Amino acid sequence: MVQILHPCARRRSAQRGVAAVEFAIVALLFFTLLLGIMEFGRWLFVLNGANEATRLGARLAVVCSIEDADDLTGIRARMSDMTGGGVPADRMVLDYAPAGCTVDNCRTVTARIVGAQLTPHIPFFGIPFPIPEFPTSLPREYMNSAGNPVCPVAPGP
Repeated sequence: MVQILHPCARRRSAQRGVAAVEFAIVALLFFTLLLGIMEFGRWLFVLNGANEATRLGARLAVVCSIEDADDLTGIRARMSDMTGGGVPADRMVLDYAPAGCTVDNCRTVTARIVGAQLTPHIPFFGIPFPIPEFPTSLPREYMNSAGNPVCPVAPGP
């Protein structure tokens, strides 16, 4: 016996799997957009932390007595912690002006970030995002403030 299909039944059998293909296309676009928004938000979070880190570094360099300008690991570690680990401590720079000054004759301190980039967690967004320097300068007013509780004693936790 030959079975005759109704015209609507033939159309339905030709449309099988179309919803799955449409979902795959829409889901690919949606998840790409969602992951891109998440990475952009993480970049903005690190930018905000980097800006605050340079402000903190300049303040600590001004308030804390530093015997040796090369011994700034505690301040750099605190600055790196402020970024949530997004910027390593070796990218933090503290400049005392004039060059070669001592605790007694420094005029300004500038904290900045040099050459830092944020590498995305998502492999498809392989381009690292640059992090600007965010230079912050403060006048060196409070000299010889040893024992100040905000001064870092040892590098980070």
